[in-house]
Amino acid sequence: MTGEELREVGGRHPSRWLDPRGRHLGTWAFVLNRLTGLGLVAYLYLHLIVLSTLLRGPDAWDGLVAVFRRPVFLALDVLLVLGLAVHGLNGLRVALVGSGLLVDRHKALLVAAGVLVGLVGLVAAVRTFA
Repeated sequence: MTGEELREVGGRHPSRWLDPRGRHLGTWAFVLNRLTGLGLVAYLYLHLIVLSTLLRGPDAWDGLVAVFRRPVFLALDVLLVLGLAVHGLNGLRVALVGSGLLVDRHKALLVAAGVLVGLVGLVAAVRTFA
């Protein structure tokens, strides 16, 4: 296929798929929602693997809990809360706009979700590291 044919099929040349220039705010919200969704699915599987440590007894579990109390793992907990907040609030925004409510306010909803995510992240960090 020539470059012209590729543009006709997909609307963009494949080399421009990952080009961030000219993207709209909604596109970035979509990408962020997909990434947080994938991250949450990965966390779910890791969480189940970690819980399987309980099968090896209390000593194995206590050792794992001691590892997870390190600052790097606490920071990952804050990142988890941020991912949950981003995915949940952006999903709520998508549901409202998709159902026809507040369509003309979709950018304001995205900004409000961003502010709320920032506040949730701040509270999570303070409560985790204080």
